[in-house]
Amino acid sequence: MEKLRKKIALEGVRFFAFHGFYPEEQILGNEFLVDVITEMDVLNDGNDELSDTLNYERLFEIVSEEMQQTRKLLETVAFGTISRIKEEFPFADSIQISIRKLRLPLKGEIRNSLVEFTFTR
Repeated sequence: MEKLRKKIALEGVRFFAFHGFYPEEQILGNEFLVDVITEMDVLNDGNDELSDTLNYERLFEIVSEEMQQTRKLLETVAFGTISRIKEEFPFADSIQISIRKLRLPLKGEIRNSLVEFTFTR
Protein backbone atom coordinates (compact mmCIF):
# COMPACT_ATOMS: atom_id res chain seq x y z
CA MET A 1 0.00 0.00 0.00
CA GLU A 2 1.35 3.39 -0.96
CA LYS A 3 1.83 5.98 1.73
CA LEU A 4 2.33 9.72 1.39
CA ARG A 5 4.32 11.45 4.15
CA LYS A 6 4.76 15.10 4.94
CA LYS A 7 7.20 17.14 6.96
CA ILE A 8 6.26 20.39 8.66
CA ALA A 9 9.08 22.31 10.29
CA LEU A 10 10.30 25.57 11.74
CA GLU A 11 14.00 26.16 11.12
CA GLY A 12 16.35 28.67 12.68
CA VAL A 13 13.85 30.29 15.04
CA ARG A 14 15.84 32.80 17.09
CA PHE A 15 15.06 33.49 20.74
CA PHE A 16 16.64 35.50 23.52
CA ALA A 17 16.07 33.57 26.73
CA PHE A 18 17.51 32.98 30.19
CA HIS A 19 18.36 29.27 30.21
CA GLY A 20 21.57 28.10 31.81
CA PHE A 21 23.01 26.20 34.71
CA TYR A 22 24.98 29.16 36.07
CA PRO A 23 23.14 32.01 37.84
CA GLU A 24 24.75 34.64 35.60
CA GLU A 25 23.29 32.90 32.53
CA GLN A 26 19.83 33.23 34.06
CA ILE A 27 20.46 36.95 34.65
CA LEU A 28 22.25 37.98 31.43
CA GLY A 29 20.42 35.67 29.02
CA ASN A 30 21.64 34.27 25.73
CA GLU A 31 20.66 33.76 22.11
CA PHE A 32 19.25 30.42 21.01
CA LEU A 33 18.35 28.91 17.66
CA VAL A 34 15.60 26.29 17.58
CA ASP A 35 14.67 23.84 14.82
CA VAL A 36 11.52 21.72 15.11
CA ILE A 37 10.74 19.08 12.50
CA THR A 38 7.56 17.02 12.51
CA GLU A 39 6.63 14.15 10.19
CA MET A 40 3.34 12.37 9.65
CA ASP A 41 1.24 10.49 7.14
CA VAL A 42 -0.95 12.56 4.85
CA LEU A 43 -4.47 11.80 6.01
CA ASN A 44 -6.51 13.96 3.64
CA ASP A 45 -7.13 13.98 -0.08
CA GLY A 46 -5.41 17.28 -0.79
CA ASN A 47 -8.09 19.53 0.69
CA ASP A 48 -7.19 23.03 1.72
CA GLU A 49 -8.19 22.92 5.40
CA LEU A 50 -5.83 24.00 8.17
CA SER A 51 -7.62 21.65 10.57
CA ASP A 52 -6.30 18.68 8.54
CA THR A 53 -2.64 19.44 9.08
CA LEU A 54 -0.15 20.49 11.73
CA ASN A 55 -0.42 24.24 12.12
CA TYR A 56 3.09 25.74 12.19
CA GLU A 57 1.74 28.94 13.77
CA ARG A 58 0.63 26.87 16.76
CA LEU A 59 3.93 24.99 16.65
CA PHE A 60 5.73 28.35 16.97
CA GLU A 61 3.53 29.34 19.92
CA ILE A 62 4.39 26.12 21.77
CA VAL A 63 8.13 26.55 21.19
CA SER A 64 7.97 30.21 22.18
CA GLU A 65 6.08 29.48 25.41
CA GLU A 66 8.60 26.78 26.39
CA MET A 67 11.58 29.03 25.57
CA GLN A 68 10.16 31.75 27.84
CA GLN A 69 10.23 29.46 30.89
CA THR A 70 13.73 29.77 32.38
CA ARG A 71 15.34 26.38 32.90
CA LYS A 72 18.82 25.21 33.91
CA LEU A 73 19.10 22.60 31.17
CA LEU A 74 18.25 22.81 27.48
CA GLU A 75 17.28 19.15 27.75
CA THR A 76 14.38 20.19 29.98
CA VAL A 77 13.25 22.78 27.43
CA ALA A 78 13.44 20.24 24.59
CA PHE A 79 11.57 17.57 26.57
CA GLY A 80 8.80 19.97 27.55
CA THR A 81 8.41 21.16 23.98
CA ILE A 82 8.16 17.65 22.54
CA SER A 83 5.68 16.64 25.25
CA ARG A 84 3.38 19.53 24.38
CA ILE A 85 3.61 18.92 20.63
CA LYS A 86 2.82 15.21 21.14
CA GLU A 87 -0.23 16.13 23.20
CA GLU A 88 -1.60 18.74 20.81
CA PHE A 89 -0.79 16.88 17.57
CA PRO A 90 -1.16 13.15 18.33
CA PHE A 91 -0.99 12.30 14.61
CA ALA A 92 2.66 13.43 14.39
CA ASP A 93 4.72 10.24 14.02
CA SER A 94 8.06 11.94 14.51
CA ILE A 95 9.09 15.12 16.31
CA GLN A 96 12.66 16.36 16.34
CA ILE A 97 13.85 19.44 18.19
CA SER A 98 17.31 20.92 18.30
CA ILE A 99 18.27 23.88 20.47
CA ARG A 100 21.54 25.72 19.95
CA LYS A 101 23.00 28.08 22.56
CA LEU A 102 25.02 30.67 20.66
CA ARG A 103 27.22 32.26 23.33
CA LEU A 104 28.80 29.76 25.68
CA PRO A 105 30.41 30.56 29.04
CA LEU A 106 33.57 28.69 27.95
CA LYS A 107 37.03 29.79 26.95
CA GLY A 108 37.72 28.99 23.35
CA GLU A 109 36.17 29.57 19.97
CA ILE A 110 32.94 27.58 19.85
CA ARG A 111 30.12 28.31 17.42
CA ASN A 112 27.37 26.88 19.65
CA SER A 113 26.26 24.04 21.87
CA LEU A 114 23.51 21.69 20.73
CA VAL A 115 20.83 19.62 22.40
CA GLU A 116 18.69 17.45 20.13
CA PHE A 117 15.80 15.11 20.90
CA THR A 118 13.87 12.88 18.51
CA PHE A 119 10.54 11.27 19.33
CA THR A 120 9.11 8.53 17.12
CA ARG A 121 5.91 6.51 17.50
